[in-house]
Amino acid sequence: MQPSAKHQEYWRKNLVITAILLAIWFVVTFVEGWYARELNSMSFLGFPLGFYMSAQGSLAIYVAIIGVYAIYMKKLDKEYGVDEGDLE
Repeated sequence: MQPSAKHQEYWRKNLVITAILLAIWFVVTFVEGWYARELNSMSFLGFPLGFYMSAQGSLAIYVAIIGVYAIYMKKLDKEYGVDEGDLE
């Protein structure tokens, strides 16, 4: 059984947002750690940027990534008619 064109489009959009958010996660997690010494030459809220990103900044970005994914998928689910409605 082949998935319909609508299902394939839904899945493609899901994969695109997942790839974008995964790339952001990769940069925040690994690239920031790799360049921490260079980032420490800048400061944010009085702390070296590398230290701040490792201690607090990356955690805030992780939460933002989860929020963006949830909001986008809720909109996408409604657009394609696969939303579960209000679960109250």
